[in-house]
Amino acid sequence: MSIDWITVAAQIANFLVLVWLLKRFLYRPILDGIDAREAEITNRMTEAVQAKDDANTVKEAYHDKARALHVAQSEMSETIRKSAEEKRDALLVEARQRMEREQASWQTHLDDEARKYATQMHRAGAGALLSLTRKALMDLADETLEDRMAHHLVHQLRPIADDLKKAAGDGPAAVVSSHDRLPVSAQDSLAAELKGLFPDVTADFKTDPTQAPGLILRIGGAELAWTVESYIDGLEALIGDRLGNSTGKKAQANGD
Repeated sequence: MSIDWITVAAQIANFLVLVWLLKRFLYRPILDGIDAREAEITNRMTEAVQAKDDANTVKEAYHDKARALHVAQSEMSETIRKSAEEKRDALLVEARQRMEREQASWQTHLDDEARKYATQMHRAGAGALLSLTRKALMDLADETLEDRMAHHLVHQLRPIADDLKKAAGDGPAAVVSSHDRLPVSAQDSLAAELKGLFPDVTADFKTDPTQAPGLILRIGGAELAWTVESYIDGLEALIGDRLGNSTGKKAQANGD
């Protein structure tokens, strides 16, 4: 069997042309597509890795912020707690001070009321005592009492003679009035004493039923009273002065 080399050559040429054509129009696009696909996959994987790294970075930043926020919340909670405790302590101190001031003010008010009540009681007792004393003296007053007061007046005139002369001026008469008529002996003693102290004055004795028991001496513009009422007034002034001094001392003692 003989070989047709022309046919063989044609077949080889056709094969080579086919290979070139396949390489040119089939394999190259496929290879380019594969290369492009590989490049795209590589890019996507690179982007995925980058995205993963970015996600990890964001995650770490989130955790850092979360930890910082937790620390800040803890510090803020501690600050709020301390501030609340300080305000609570300040309010308690203020409330305690206010209560102490109110208690002191109330105690002062109670002390003032107690002093006022005690003063009123003392004054009421003193008033009752003066009323009873006045009534007793009025009931016991008689000619004998005024007689004794006249003799007592004789001794009381001497120490105040100079002051009485200045106050009396140039009065020509000394008028002695009493509730009841004085005994003659008392009139004589009193007239003699007045004559010795005031040589130019004449003693005149009168009775006045409306007058309190006792004696009233009038010389010129001067007047001296030794009556039950004058003694009671003196006692009342003395009691009032004692009550005032006692109240002042108690107030000073409470203030100290």
